Amino acid sequence: MTIREAMLTDIPEIMRIVAEVVPLMQAAGNRQWNNTYPNIEVFTKDIELKQLWIAEHNGRIAGVTAITTAPEPDYAQADIDINIPAVVTHRMAVSPRFQGLGIAVALLDHADEVARRNALTKARADTNTSNAAMQRLLIKAGYKNVGEISLAHKPGLSFYCYEKDIHQAV
Repeated sequence: MTIREAMLTDIPEIMRIVAEVVPLMQAAGNRQWNNTYPNIEVFTKDIELKQLWIAEHNGRIAGVTAITTAPEPDYAQADIDINIPAVVTHRMAVSPRFQGLGIAVALLDHADEVARRNALTKARADTNTSNAAMQRLLIKAGYKNVGEISLAHKPGLSFYCYEKDIHQAV
């Protein structure tokens, strides 16, 4: 498996993965994503900001995630000190064709590496309270649920906020 920065030419395959996962998310009661979000514009902006990463398995795009370092003001609802810089994982998706191969774990591990490269000591993420699979993944990756929040751009939905300490290499 290879993890690399996404390119604009990857967007059609990224959107294919989104189209594969949205019906599965909604069938599980998770309304975090739909047919309008995430979209091409969101991923294009992520690529322009150099914060979108692709996991490839045998040369095929298997997963995607945005890894940002911008503060998330909504996280203050969970008593997180948002003045402490952190990497934040957003918009993670793994194609059902590649699930069970450790793709999501590798993408979270890459977020840890981005944190280390930027001398950051915290990693954060949020996920819909109905997204049991992502909740299990974050716990498995060492994150702790630090509270429930709402997001201004997702009215009517609740999200669990997660955080973990990143240990710098010696």
